[in-house]
Amino acid sequence: MLCHASADAEVNVSFEGCVRKVIEDRPAASTGLDAVYTVYDVKEVSEIRISGLNASEAKAQMFSNLGGGYAVDIPIAISGQDIVISTPSGDSGYIIESGNSKYCFWIVNYAEKIFDIVSVEAYPEQDCDMTRLSVSGKGDAIHYYSINGRQCTLSRDIEASFMTLEWDDDQKNFVTVEKKVSFEYLQSPLIIRPPFYTNTSVQVSGDRFLRQWGMGVSVESPLIMANGLAVQTEAVQTNTSEEDDNLNMIKGDDSMLGGSAPADFVFYAYPTDAVIHNEWQLADDPEFEYIRYRFNEQNLTYTFDQEGQYYVRYVGSNSDGSCEVVGDTYEIGIGASDLRIPNAFSPDGDGINDEWKVGYRSLIEFKCWIFDRNGRQLHYFDRPEQGWDGKHKGKTVSPGVYYYVIEAVGADGKKYKKGGDINIIRYKKIGNSHNSTL
Repeated sequence: MLCHASADAEVNVSFEGCVRKVIEDRPAASTGLDAVYTVYDVKEVSEIRISGLNASEAKAQMFSNLGGGYAVDIPIAISGQDIVISTPSGDSGYIIESGNSKYCFWIVNYAEKIFDIVSVEAYPEQDCDMTRLSVSGKGDAIHYYSINGRQCTLSRDIEASFMTLEWDDDQKNFVTVEKKVSFEYLQSPLIIRPPFYTNTSVQVSGDRFLRQWGMGVSVESPLIMANGLAVQTEAVQTNTSEEDDNLNMIKGDDSMLGGSAPADFVFYAYPTDAVIHNEWQLADDPEFEYIRYRFNEQNLTYTFDQEGQYYVRYVGSNSDGSCEVVGDTYEIGIGASDLRIPNAFSPDGDGINDEWKVGYRSLIEFKCWIFDRNGRQLHYFDRPEQGWDGKHKGKTVSPGVYYYVIEAVGADGKKYKKGGDINIIRYKKIGNSHNSTL
């Protein structure tokens, strides 16, 4: 029975007598080998036929793990244009020479390396950055040797499949996915990186030779508890909106989050299943050597109402605290307070300077009163982003001079007590120009 035919550019190799097909691998050119052939059982092979070389000039040698330098001559037969090697040996290399041509290959006898898997379970000891699996079975590394005697490994492609978690940007959450990892050979413990992020069973199956022969075997583990920690975090400033572009807020030059107090934030953490303890840390330094506050919660709501630089990060840990995960560091900058007060506006409904507003930054307390020249209060507001539209009891007041009193406190502790006049200006359109009147 012909169980394998290898089609090279010039040389063709076939195996006679075997029941299962011979599996061919093409190794790196640096090995000096043209092919590695894995046969299920070399005892089934009656002969090897090599065609494509000048049979009349051919000679053959066989070598061991010592390499081609220690090769020994072996007898061959000639059948038509074929070179024939009878009753070949497994786990050996062959060199076929004919004139200036040479073909080199290695034969692996799989019968002495059969893969079998009996059981898989969690290894008694786990590290934070990997999951270890304790396996029972057979599947040692399959080695072959190059022409110069260098040991090489032929991968068995043993597969471990399991469920784990991956971050999904669209859902803003970790989602369950199936993963497969491959191993060159069976070892205990099997090490999987990254570690399991959710509780899962594991199926170990193999190897690729048995799969190609329709004889693959597999075993499934009991449920293995997640030991890997991962987290995604997010910082959202909640007291900002599209309207801020229209406010007279004095913007700082800092590219960091925050800017002006009070700055309201919600810090979100999305940890994986093995994270049991949640902590947000607020520090005065990016190295977190001086942690000001610790908050034992998954999501943190916090208001920054004092000038300064702040650093916030999430730290999660497992049940016994032996492993932890650290999220991104958020830099929050709260600038020094400032208050600037305009002295005129024109509430004429043209969309330009229709409202009197102060310019401000980092004010945590604010009160403003508007009076007419007789001391009558016309308007009051207590948020610096608010203002006065020039109306009293729903009607726009007359052009002229009005007065304000402001009391405020900055995030830096600075106190403001200011008073002054506000000029309401009316514009009369004459031709293509405007003339102002009080």
